[in-house]
Amino acid sequence: MAALNMRYLEELEEYMRSGDMEEDFKWSSEERRQEILAFLEKLMDVGEQADKTATDIIFRGSQLGALFAPAVKDSGEASAAD
Repeated sequence: MAALNMRYLEELEEYMRSGDMEEDFKWSSEERRQEILAFLEKLMDVGEQADKTATDIIFRGSQLGALFAPAVKDSGEASAAD
């Protein structure tokens, strides 16, 4: 099982929010700049996967999905009838 490291995420968020990452990028070598951009691209991919996983956990992996599914279906049918 993978460890969840909330502290690392908080530190990373602060690093970006503070402007330090931007400043590091500004003063870094081209190799380091490419590394930062690759990191951010991967982070965005992970964010998209996190969104998908959260949706799966909340709506497909729990009773909440079963509770909301009929309401969503009904609202779609009502729209089609209009």
